[in-house]
Amino acid sequence: MRENWNYSRRLRIATYLVGIFLALLVLAWSTLARNLPEASTLLDYETPLPTVVRGIDGEIVHSYARERRVQLQYVDFPAPLIEAFLSAEDKTFFTHGGVDLTGTLNAVLDYATKYGSGERAVGGSTITQQVAKNLLLSDEYSVTRKLKEMILARRIEEVLTKQEILELYLNEIPLGRRSFGVQAAARAYFDKDVEDLDLAETAFLAILPKAPERYGRSRYTDMAIERRNFVLDKMAENGFVTASAANAAKAEPLGLVQQRTERSADAGYFLEEVRRQLMERFGETADDGPDSVYAGGLWVRTSLDAELQDAARDALRAGLLRYQGNRAWSKPIATLNPDNGDLTSQLASSNLSINYEDWRVGVITEGGSPPTIGFTDGETFPLSGAPSAIKVGDVVASEKSGSGYRLRTVPEVSGAFLVENPHTGRIMAMQGGFDSRLGSFNRATQALRQPGSTIKPFVYATGLDTGMTPATQVPDQTYCFWQGAGLGEKCFRNFGGGGGGTHTMRWGLEQSRNLMTVHIAMDAGMPAVNKMFSRVGIGDYENYPSFALGAGDTTVERMVNAYAALANWGRQNAPSVVDYVQDRRGKVIWRADSRQCDSCNMPEWDGQPMPRFEPSGKQVMDPRTAFQVVHMLQGVVTRGTAVRLRSLELPIFGKTGTTSGPTNAWFVGGLPDMVAGTYIGYDQPRNLGGWVQGGNTAAPVFKQFVEETKERWTSDDFIAPPGVRMVKIDRRSGKRVFAGTPSDDPKAAVIWEAFKPDTEPPRSTRTDELAARRSEVLDLIRRARQGPRSAAAVARREEPVEDFVEEQGGIY
Repeated sequence: MRENWNYSRRLRIATYLVGIFLALLVLAWSTLARNLPEASTLLDYETPLPTVVRGIDGEIVHSYARERRVQLQYVDFPAPLIEAFLSAEDKTFFTHGGVDLTGTLNAVLDYATKYGSGERAVGGSTITQQVAKNLLLSDEYSVTRKLKEMILARRIEEVLTKQEILELYLNEIPLGRRSFGVQAAARAYFDKDVEDLDLAETAFLAILPKAPERYGRSRYTDMAIERRNFVLDKMAENGFVTASAANAAKAEPLGLVQQRTERSADAGYFLEEVRRQLMERFGETADDGPDSVYAGGLWVRTSLDAELQDAARDALRAGLLRYQGNRAWSKPIATLNPDNGDLTSQLASSNLSINYEDWRVGVITEGGSPPTIGFTDGETFPLSGAPSAIKVGDVVASEKSGSGYRLRTVPEVSGAFLVENPHTGRIMAMQGGFDSRLGSFNRATQALRQPGSTIKPFVYATGLDTGMTPATQVPDQTYCFWQGAGLGEKCFRNFGGGGGGTHTMRWGLEQSRNLMTVHIAMDAGMPAVNKMFSRVGIGDYENYPSFALGAGDTTVERMVNAYAALANWGRQNAPSVVDYVQDRRGKVIWRADSRQCDSCNMPEWDGQPMPRFEPSGKQVMDPRTAFQVVHMLQGVVTRGTAVRLRSLELPIFGKTGTTSGPTNAWFVGGLPDMVAGTYIGYDQPRNLGGWVQGGNTAAPVFKQFVEETKERWTSDDFIAPPGVRMVKIDRRSGKRVFAGTPSDDPKAAVIWEAFKPDTEPPRSTRTDELAARRSEVLDLIRRARQGPRSAAAVARREEPVEDFVEEQGGIY
């Protein structure tokens, strides 16, 4: 070598050139590899997965996803699917070390021939290189990125097995229609799972990595079929399928389904509330943590009951449409600006739609008589029934009519409906407006409204706690209250006027008497009343008697939850829409019921009594008081302001409410296992009309809900808690009676009433006795004045009339 080196110039030049090349190669390698991501991070890589939501019965009702993703294990991929991708992308995958030199050289030559033309050269990347690009690098089109990709591919092969690499690839590869991975793509293009795909469909998926946004479109069908058939030929050439099977598959059409929407229960308001709570707890994206809503792959069990939800939606919509009646179209759903481009494209990006009968949301694209309405698919039709006030850019609802469409009016008035299980606090249905697709504002949880008379039961509960009973006589008389120099004197009156005399507390609640309610509140003390409101979660108010009549703001959710406490013996559970949350591996990472039971999972019985959970929730009211209020509220349905619900023939308790104006109409009530509440009113409160009351506007919504879910309601009555005595009383006077038997007649004179021990009324009072004696004395005096015969009757008395009159203070 020394001799050749000394005498051969060519050898020296060649050696120097090789040395320089190796030095440059080492320099380039070190420069490119210096800041590359670690391939070992793929060992802990978690595929970003959407959150899946299940209902109360365990069925999937929705998913929170911005991309279609489903993660499978390697064993879940059918062999033909793997073989199709190997034939299309990397037939030497199981033999190379991450880089296919032949494919790389072909890519270099193709790049050289196309350099400067602007045309993109073939990639020549192996499946391992594609994993490196998709998960560790960017999609930058450059030689530098390709070299980094090759370096990382070699490193990936050192830390992952071939099966692990292929599993990552088939789960992560972008395949169009917002689908990542083969399972999501199989659903998006064929509405099938991967194990159900035939050979032609499998080959089609394998062509998508080359042009995922092209081959799935109808205008490129011929190109897609040509590429699919190429993959089938390659599969036959590689011995994966027979030539006859490949030819049979090539004869099949693509068979792509239209863009499909993900299945979801029609519970937009409920599901949005779930999403909001999950994002507050776990974050939105992967940057917020491993269990985020849009990447963590959570499994969420909710309390959504699809049957009750549909009934709540239909009942509220019927109530809103019933109130709307024949009122003329007043305003559009929204207004788009024609200057911002194509109106139908703007409508598509607005996500406004409606799911009611066959109605569609469209935008006025042209004026005239009739105007033209356009839809998100680009189709336009004449619109009949449109008023002259309608203009271009208005977004309206319509339905098919002949060869065109006819204008339909979405009620301007709105409202909410919510259903809760009082024993657990689980919200089973929630409708926060006419349709969540028209706006996400949830009136069940976000709208602050005055509850009106629906708050009165808690005023009466405070009165019961301070010594009153359902039979206590309360004045139904004017009450004036000095509110201070700034507010002056406030005098209260009953709804519709009237009043006078005294009546039982029960009668006052059944007939919703404002004056009696104010008297009870002031006798019990407004601080005590407001403390009750706060304790049951309705709200925190100042000590003015107007708040006892529902002048403060609250929500449907709070009111239903407060009534749930009444139905549950005064024990209140926090309202919840999420039962528990599992991570992607099934581990429970959060649950609403946080009670512990340390002995529940003992491997062997220790001979002690069976472990039991403590009662859930907290005691916010005396159980006896809660039952007394419920018992009186059943009278509201039997013969009070909600009497139209009596035809349901169920032991329902509840209360109507109508606020000043009236601006809101309410009903809240239910049975021992289900409580529901609703209100109807404008988002910007204004007069609903003098005829509107809770009994004729809100109660029918509740009634329809019960009728549509009748099999879910039982006739089981409320059970009295310990310490309650049921006593027969006269319904009007509140006096105890011993004769007669209470009947089912709503107007029966004798009823059962609930009392705490030692608060039952006596058969007669001292006042009753004095009144009887006074009547007797007056009768005797009358008879004495009529003559000797009557005087003899007076003489036969055991005590002189004068003595009795004197005893009573000389008044008769």
